[in-house]
Amino acid sequence: MVRTQDLSRPVVVGLQTLAVAAAYFAAGRLGLLRQLVVEGAVFTPIWPPTGIALAGLLIFGLRCWPGITLGALLIVMSITKFGADLLGNLIGGTAAPICSYLMLRKVGFRTDLSRLRDGLALVFLGAFTGMLISATTGVCLLVATGKLAADDFWTVWPAWWVGDAMGVLIVTPLLLVLHGARWPPHFSRWKEALGVALIACVFVPLATLSSVSLMFLVYPLLIWVALRFQLAGSMLCALFASVMATIAATDEIGPFAGLNHVQVMFKLQAFNGSMALTALLLSAVIVEQHNTRRSVERACQELAEVLEHLTAGETPPGRPPRPEQSRGGPHGLE
Repeated sequence: MVRTQDLSRPVVVGLQTLAVAAAYFAAGRLGLLRQLVVEGAVFTPIWPPTGIALAGLLIFGLRCWPGITLGALLIVMSITKFGADLLGNLIGGTAAPICSYLMLRKVGFRTDLSRLRDGLALVFLGAFTGMLISATTGVCLLVATGKLAADDFWTVWPAWWVGDAMGVLIVTPLLLVLHGARWPPHFSRWKEALGVALIACVFVPLATLSSVSLMFLVYPLLIWVALRFQLAGSMLCALFASVMATIAATDEIGPFAGLNHVQVMFKLQAFNGSMALTALLLSAVIVEQHNTRRSVERACQELAEVLEHLTAGETPPGRPPRPEQSRGGPHGLE
């Protein structure tokens, strides 16, 4: 039995590593479908592989980090020739989610995102702080190799950083929710969910593709979905809105028409970032309040049962019976 377990463990780790690499590569190819060019540097407004990488580390542990490097290597080899600057990008792309994972572990992060502190930790440690490594490494290498002018550093760096952070803010929570969900799911409000999906399919394209600036229409819908369907619903809505806004920005249509590349970049990243923050933090607050209310209800129910048994002169369930008092003297003699 011990030998079987010893043999199966490397196989499981290997399969998990390959799964992370395959998901990283697939997400990277999807992210490359929409790109923006700022000062000659090409970047993706949302880089999903960072979310895949951090989610894989949180679910499988630190042992799956080679899958991140392998996935990044496959993406690089599929689009260009491998060079010294790309080696630095591989190191930065691997180190960033690992540092995010270690920081989240340090503060006691829970993958169910059931507390506001978990949402704040994912935002400020997992996304904003951890992704500083990949963005700084990548842009510095562009400057060092002469592919980017030093004067353009602070124009390209925010775009790279926010793109990596958006992958964490949108993709990681969704994967964590799917991993912790019960299967098959119980759709108690499937009619409402279908209605919300239909409304989203109408209002989100209208808000992001219309020549009139109507992107603010997404926020009431996002709040409604967060109140009714918590994290799973709000992150799906945020993902859909981000994808539609990215399509409009890269095609330079709708609210992004007539803007230069830098203006498009800042407007898109401001919209995506604020929407992802709203969905994640609002959902975390709602889930925490629901959990607190359920805990209070359980405590009140247990207290009511105890009072009921005490009133009836019975011993409450789960409590040891009280010792009977002797009728006689101190030694129990009559």
